[in-house]
Amino acid sequence: MCIRDSDFWYLTGFAEPESCLVLFPATTEQPARSVLFLREKDKEREVWSGRRLGIEAAPEKLGVDEARDITRLWEELPALLAGQEQIMWRFGDDVDLDRRMVETFVALRGRARGTVLPPTAILDPAPILHEMRLVKSDHEIEAMRKAAEITARAHRDLMGKVAPGGNECEAEAFLDHAYRSQGSTGAAYGHICAGGDNACILHYVENNQELVDGDLMLVDSGAEWDFYAADITRTFPVNGKFSEDQRALYEIVLAAELASIAAVKPGAKFDDVHEASLHTIVDGLIELGLLKGTRKENLDSGAYRSFFMHKTSHWLGLDVHDCGRYVEDGESRPLEAGMVLTIEPGIYVDPENQDVEERWRGIGIRIEDDVLVTSDGHEVLTTEAPKTVADVEAACAATPPLGS
Repeated sequence: MCIRDSDFWYLTGFAEPESCLVLFPATTEQPARSVLFLREKDKEREVWSGRRLGIEAAPEKLGVDEARDITRLWEELPALLAGQEQIMWRFGDDVDLDRRMVETFVALRGRARGTVLPPTAILDPAPILHEMRLVKSDHEIEAMRKAAEITARAHRDLMGKVAPGGNECEAEAFLDHAYRSQGSTGAAYGHICAGGDNACILHYVENNQELVDGDLMLVDSGAEWDFYAADITRTFPVNGKFSEDQRALYEIVLAAELASIAAVKPGAKFDDVHEASLHTIVDGLIELGLLKGTRKENLDSGAYRSFFMHKTSHWLGLDVHDCGRYVEDGESRPLEAGMVLTIEPGIYVDPENQDVEERWRGIGIRIEDDVLVTSDGHEVLTTEAPKTVADVEAACAATPPLGS
């Protein structure tokens, strides 16, 4: 089995480019073993492009059984794979490498003779490997706790730095500094720092507009620790105080998020988490008059999608939208201890929506936390980031604003 990218890191803890891991299953004749192909030490090249671990140090450092020169991968791979009934290879990452693997597969068939049988199939390792990654080990959970702590602290501190007349880009720069200064390897994904109606754009990336008195600011950002991601969203008033209308919508989103968090426990279905938020938001929008009719009527018609158009959760881990199936046997899969998922309901009122009163238009609110499924319920990893109205307003008043 040859593995690369985040799967590669999961199996090796090794981040150097130009590397490939080959895994062999145990047989009656020999135990399972691993061969890592990587770059050789090269002092001249390291001066230009950075240090290399090297072949000699790799087995002890990384725990692999054997290390070889990556430049000899395709020359040596046929002999290594001879006699294997099946080959596992992840197609679609690199067209050139995929072509070389097909050529190797064909060559193995041509070499087969006597008792050495040719491989019969090339299989995708993802279904097995990604299910392994979905349930986190204690080490992974500790890394995610650290990423969450760093991120939550940065969100809290940012609330006290934002003020009218500032710019979204200043918030982005603050987060980068906050993550790196706490030892993080950096942001897990591109920051969303959205003031005013920019918050109604789900994946807003420009982050270059002035922050306006009376607007809200939505910040969706997460740090990495040991390449494991956090993913937090907080929405707070630029001037430090929610207006009455902003607070009304915010309280609905907060209630929805808390309802979804309460639904997280072993055996609960993944979709149960979304439905808890969805029902709370629909009921709240009906109460405020932004939706008409009953909850069932709005769910059946999909009218709520004008305000809440995305799912409430996704898996979290080495990737922000981490791997793992959401469905088993055609049904929403049950949650298990060790899974980590986001909880992120939102309400977004299009600034051009003529079906609602003007006072609601352009308000975008999302609240997101990272939640670990435990053996008896759940653990919120991101509790240090304020999210009640009182706590948010207190954080906004805590420190001098950016540029002061």
